[in-house]
Order: sequence, then structure tokens, then C-alpha cells
Amino acid sequence: MSRIGGKPIEIPDGVVITINGSTVVVKGKLGQLESTFNDSITVTEEEGKLLVKRPDDTRPSKALHGLTRALLNNMVLGVTNGFAKTLVINGVGYRVNSKGKSLEFTLGYSHVINIDPPKGITFKTEKPTELVISGVDKQLVGQVAADIRKLRKPEPYKGKGIRYQGEHVRRKAGKTAVK
Repeated sequence: MSRIGGKPIEIPDGVVITINGSTVVVKGKLGQLESTFNDSITVTEEEGKLLVKRPDDTRPSKALHGLTRALLNNMVLGVTNGFAKTLVINGVGYRVNSKGKSLEFTLGYSHVINIDPPKGITFKTEKPTELVISGVDKQLVGQVAADIRKLRKPEPYKGKGIRYQGEHVRRKAGKTAVK
């Protein structure tokens, strides 16, 4: 039995869940998320808990069982607490400025890079070298953070670039002079 898929999901107060066949809509204080899952997996709501069941014990069913439960749990957590990722910018002259809702990056290129937030994502810059990306959809928050990090990945010699907060970049030794 799937260890993750067998656990029930607690539904907090203020969260409304609508199940229509294989489509699940979760509404909470921070917003609404909707997702469609595989038809073979059944989702039911009983006594303030969401239960995910699979039809048989085949390997694909077990995989979908745990995946569906994890995605539903992320939807419930997203509409109640939300998700956030913090990016740190290292490098001389590297910075981010907020222009209304969009961001303006100066990353050592000959031009500035402007990024507009997708629907459901908010940017917050408390320092010119820190950026907080937040939203209710965990996958979208992570994808936007990865796309921004891709603008200037941290390089291994000086550590310059955009990295996640708490990420360790393995540093390399530079060239040494031979005499």
C-alpha cells in the first residue's frame, strides 16, 4: 500500500472542496485551485477529510495514488497558507527593482531584464538583492522561481548569480600560476 496515498487529508476550517468526477476544486481564504486527476483514482470527502483510493495494486495505480494525494494536499495547503520561495542575488552590481507589479533585473548584461508576474503570483523585494515569490499554486511558484534563477545561474568560481535561499553552491579553485 502507498504510504503517502493512504493518509487522509485534513480539511481546515474555511476550505470548501467540490468534487465533480475526476475534477477537484479547492476554495480557501487565499484563492481557488482546480485540477483534474486520472479517472482510475477516486477522491471522496468524508467527515472533514479527503480520502484517495486506487482501483488495484498495480504499479501505475500505486504511483498515481501517492501523486494524487500529494497534489491534493498541496492544493489544500496553498489556499490556506500559500507557498513562497526566496531568491538571493550575489554579484557586484546585480540587483532587482520592483516597478509596480513587475520586476527589473540588472544582472551584468548590457540591458535590464523585465519580468511580469503570471496570474496568481506576487513578487516582493525587501532588499535589492532579495526577492520573495509567493502564490497559492506550489508548482507555479517553483516554476517562476526556476525561470528567474535561469536568468543568471550561480557560477562556481566567484559564486555570482541568482540562487535559492539556503542553496549551497560548490565553489571551484581558480587557475594557479605555474613557475
